[in-house]
Amino acid sequence: MRIVKSAVLYTALALVANGAIADPAALREGDMMKLMFHSSPMEASDTGFTREDGTDGSLADYQGKIVLVNFWATWCAPCREEMPSLSTLQTELGGEDFEVVTIATGPNPAPAMTRFFDEIGVDNLPLHTDPRQGFARSMGVMGLPVTVILDRDGMEIARLQGDADWSSDSARAVIGSLIGDTPGQ
Repeated sequence: MRIVKSAVLYTALALVANGAIADPAALREGDMMKLMFHSSPMEASDTGFTREDGTDGSLADYQGKIVLVNFWATWCAPCREEMPSLSTLQTELGGEDFEVVTIATGPNPAPAMTRFFDEIGVDNLPLHTDPRQGFARSMGVMGLPVTVILDRDGMEIARLQGDADWSSDSARAVIGSLIGDTPGQ
């Protein structure tokens, strides 16, 4: 049965690449069924966060890309389970058109964040912070983890509450379909 599911998923990916499927929600299965696409894009917050280097950042910094924003914390057990799959997704699909942006919300000391990533083998995701949770609150984050997907215009198009396997075939198919949805194609 797994072979059949994989064949269907890879066929869907091929159709997406050729522009035959316009609805990434149709590619969801497994954990990705928790990913809820909005009926129309929603404004994302313009509240800032602190970049890993200590400078101010905002979602506007990522305009032009499909962005997966993940809110997490060092004390969050589901975040520890989910983060390696986000790292894999960034490795496989990250680049000019797509980026995984991780933001530790609440009191997460830099050494604890670094240790967290080291312990789970993540070295390709940013250690951005939102220490006072102003950004998370402005984005409607009430628990952790929460993942938000933004379109190229910086509008929120989907949200997933809780953890998920972002390295799954379904997650790659959904994100791949969004990346392939570029103007002029």
